[in-house]
Amino acid sequence: MSSQFAELYEKTIKNFEEGEIVHGRVVAIRGKEVIIDINYKAEGILSLDEFSDPAEIREGTELDVLFESFDDEEGVVILSKRKADRQRVWNDMLSNAQEGSIVEGKITKSVRGGFMVDIGMEAFLPASLVDRKPTRNLNQFLGLSSKFIIVKINHKRKNVVVSRKDYLDKEKSEARLRKFASLEEGQVLKGRVKNITDFGAFIDLGDLDGLLHITDMSWGRIAHPSDVVKLGQELEVVVIGIDKDHEKVSLGLKQRSANPWETVEERFSIGSQIQGKVVNILPYGAFVEIEPGVEGLVHISEISWTRRVAHPSEILKVGDSVEAMILNLDAENKKISLGMKQATENPWSHVSEKYNVGDRVSGVVRNLTDYGAFIELEPGIDGLVHVSDISWTHKVSRPGDVLKKGDKLDVMVLSVDSESQKISLGIKQLLEDPWTDLTKNYMTGLQLSGRVSRVVNFGLFIELENGLEGLVHVSEIPGVSTSDLEKKFLLGTPIQVSILHVDNEARKIALSCKFEPVSTR
Repeated sequence: MSSQFAELYEKTIKNFEEGEIVHGRVVAIRGKEVIIDINYKAEGILSLDEFSDPAEIREGTELDVLFESFDDEEGVVILSKRKADRQRVWNDMLSNAQEGSIVEGKITKSVRGGFMVDIGMEAFLPASLVDRKPTRNLNQFLGLSSKFIIVKINHKRKNVVVSRKDYLDKEKSEARLRKFASLEEGQVLKGRVKNITDFGAFIDLGDLDGLLHITDMSWGRIAHPSDVVKLGQELEVVVIGIDKDHEKVSLGLKQRSANPWETVEERFSIGSQIQGKVVNILPYGAFVEIEPGVEGLVHISEISWTRRVAHPSEILKVGDSVEAMILNLDAENKKISLGMKQATENPWSHVSEKYNVGDRVSGVVRNLTDYGAFIELEPGIDGLVHVSDISWTHKVSRPGDVLKKGDKLDVMVLSVDSESQKISLGIKQLLEDPWTDLTKNYMTGLQLSGRVSRVVNFGLFIELENGLEGLVHVSEIPGVSTSDLEKKFLLGTPIQVSILHVDNEARKIALSCKFEPVSTR
């Protein structure tokens, strides 16, 4: 070779540095080695294993390889296609990708703490970032092709960390926004019951959850959302509210059917009788459901004609079936007034026909008060014996002193007021008034024997021998002050008294003890 030709040859030979990517052409395949011409003073050697599909390699194939080193002993260049591919991908990564970018890849193998992902180069996928929910079976992700978000690029070490979880979260968020933007009030959607709480149920609408509140489940009263919906149940619901600021959706189930209050006047009218179910009891009355979604109130005063009801629970309980009459209907304000007693005949309407003034009737003592005794003449019909109508001769302070509940006794009808539902009764009226006969001989100064029946702060009541009672005022008891009365006189103590005055109209007898020393204990 002439010096001129040698010089020309040298000029055609390129000089490469280790780690540089160079372009070459396959000139021969020898066993498991591929001979590459890179226009260098020596041919390059490349392992056939570096090709993903060695069968596709032919003479003349052009490719990029990495210049690793020159072997002086063998006189060959060591090349690497795999490293060239990695370097090119890395260069592309630096040029086109950054943290937060989305890349496609395939999970190829499991390593400590996570996976390796082929994104054109190997990237690390931590196990905590493989899915949106924690999972124990990580092997299920091997071989999975997916999209990932680059969460970290280490330029010095040339490694990349990716996250499938972040990508799924991003997709979920974008899908939610798209779904939310497509919603309109009144729109009917299909959904699945995802969760049930005391106040309602959350419905999965696909990429978005909505709340179905308990008050929007049924036109009728329900105790708990689980009475209407079940987990996993498929439903058709109506969009009734959209909160754009908080990205919340309110749903309705009852809105799929007509509001029964809109046509309630077509089905019910004042004066008509209904049958319903007690759904709630309060101190002032009971709410009765007369059809799903329509309730009326039976006020406590409209429960019974005859019973004095202190609380509706004395007669009613939730779930009871009752008959009632519609007393008032206000569809606009969704109010219906009901009366249970109006659905039955008022027993007081015939009382004046059954009981006449002067009649002698029998009854049972039902209740005792300070002012008298209530006598049940028949179920639901009571009369009152006032304390003043118990005895002609004795001053009865408390009816309980002479009567007790359950006593059966005869009484006389003194008056009947059907409108006010009142009957006045008397016990003493069954006997002749003995007052005049018993007091006809009581002259002023007449001395009598008696016993102390009551001690009060203003004197002593004395029961006389004929059963009458008189009063000795403290001023008529010599040597005794008001504070001494209870100390000096015992109930039942015999005592001598004299008549001061008899008031037949007021039925009072005034007595005195001044004619002799006072009997004391």
